[in-house]
Formats: sequence, structure tokens, C-alpha cells
Amino acid sequence: MVRIINYKERKVEDGRIFFVLELQGGVEMVKSQQTNQFYATAKKAFITSTFDEETCMALVGTSMPGKIEKEECEPFEYTVKETGEVIVLNHRYVYMPEAQSSSAEDRAIQNLFAGERSFSQNGVYKGELVD
Repeated sequence: MVRIINYKERKVEDGRIFFVLELQGGVEMVKSQQTNQFYATAKKAFITSTFDEETCMALVGTSMPGKIEKEECEPFEYTVKETGEVIVLNHRYVYMPEAQSSSAEDRAIQNLFAGERSFSQNGVYKGELVD
């Protein structure tokens, strides 16, 4: 399960405004490489929404099935707010609904076949019919 913990306003290049929901996964225990002690943490991710600000505000505190998973991506620079240090990351955290939650290997296989002719999730055939 993940919980909606906040929302943020974003602006598109053309000036339109939309809102993203900030999600947080369950508590995880991680062992510090420096102190060798455990500390509690939780993964966070943002998802875009079509909701107005009032709806986003009302959704804070709501739980949803699924989890937040680490996903590799193109390298990008990230500034650590507390220290100002700029680091390069090649991963991000994404929300995966419960039914779609899978290993990185499963997602890679799914991506290979994404362009194949098939029925979509909503049952509408994608591709040409052959007699």
C-alpha cells in the first residue's frame, strides 16, 4: 500500500497549471554504510493528476494498493537540498499499481513486446485484422 502524503502545483511551459500527488510507500529499514546502524525510511514518488487543488487536498491521507519501485533511467543531475551538493543519478522511484507491480526483468520483457499487435487493457484490438 502507498499513501498520498501531499500534492504540488506544477506549470506547463505554456502556462497551464496541473497538480501532482506525492506518494509514500511503507516503512523500510536500511543499514547505514557509515555507521552500520539501521534507520527507518520510505520511498516517495510523484504521479500526475487531472484533479483540481480542492480534490488533491481532500485526497491527502488516502491509501492505494501498489508500491513504489526503483526504476533505472537516463542519468540526470540532482541537487541535495540540505548540502547543495550536485550528484548524478540514474534511477527514479515510480508508483506501480498492485496488479502491475513486477520485477525490473518482467518490465523489460513487457517493454520488448509493447509494440506488438494485441488487445489493449480495455479490450479494444490494436493492429490490423488478417483474414
